[in-house]
Amino acid sequence: METVKADGTPGIGAAANKKTVSKSILNRIAYSTMYIFLIIVAVFQIFPIIWLFLFSLKNNQEVFNTSPFSLPQSPKWENYAKVWTEGNISLYFINSVTYTIAAVVLTVILASMVTFAITRMQWKGSRLVLGLFMVGLMIPVHSTLIPLFSTFTKINLIDNPLSIILTYTAFNLPITIMILLGFYEALPREVEEAAVIDGASINHIFFKITLPMTMPVMATAAIINMIYNWNEFVFVNTFISSDSFKTLTVGIQNFIGQYTTDWGAIGATLVISILPILIAFLILSNRIVEGIASGSVKG
Repeated sequence: METVKADGTPGIGAAANKKTVSKSILNRIAYSTMYIFLIIVAVFQIFPIIWLFLFSLKNNQEVFNTSPFSLPQSPKWENYAKVWTEGNISLYFINSVTYTIAAVVLTVILASMVTFAITRMQWKGSRLVLGLFMVGLMIPVHSTLIPLFSTFTKINLIDNPLSIILTYTAFNLPITIMILLGFYEALPREVEEAAVIDGASINHIFFKITLPMTMPVMATAAIINMIYNWNEFVFVNTFISSDSFKTLTVGIQNFIGQYTTDWGAIGATLVISILPILIAFLILSNRIVEGIASGSVKG
């Protein structure tokens, strides 16, 4: 192809090549700008965690007399030993794990059953039931404290771990159903229809066929539930009074006294409390993206 005309001006090929080079440069600039922006955002996201870790290695004098951004003069690793033994953090940690796992398992299974019944079965009132569950998303948590406290008092569930597990499950069901709904709608019905022809029951179809197919989105829902349950404070502080049933979020108050507060111990407790959920999120973060993407595309 001729690239230069007789009068010396660039031909079609040279103009196209120049346009391609310009487009390539613009793409590189755009990608570089985007990566710089993401790096800045990542630094702002990670900095509080680093600051909290350094804070947990200081004593009260360093906390108040030195810069918040300064390194600890002599790292107080004993803060971690202190909170784990003297502060009952080991007991609170076990309680947090127990409540979180129990509520997550119960929520995901119940939400899967509800979503299966709404999307895969034909019955009157299915949309009404779905609407009632979605109304739960609009109910403020704090507005339910007094009714729940009154109800749990009447059935002797105050200061009982079951009150926490049931509350977590009830409040997480609407968002979990909403997460599962798109994925269930996108599932092909041919497999279930073939199972019906072979004589499979509803229970067999749900537990043996549908449930295994929804593992990616179930993992997404489980992680979201886990983050909420692990960080929850209001319900535990309201319904639990015994020290043996408290969780990490409430147990931090043990280091706040009337006349003095051990800030280093509080920092160590916060680091211990965020580590499990942070590790779990980093390991399973791809599952969140996979589950959301799977549930958002139909066909």
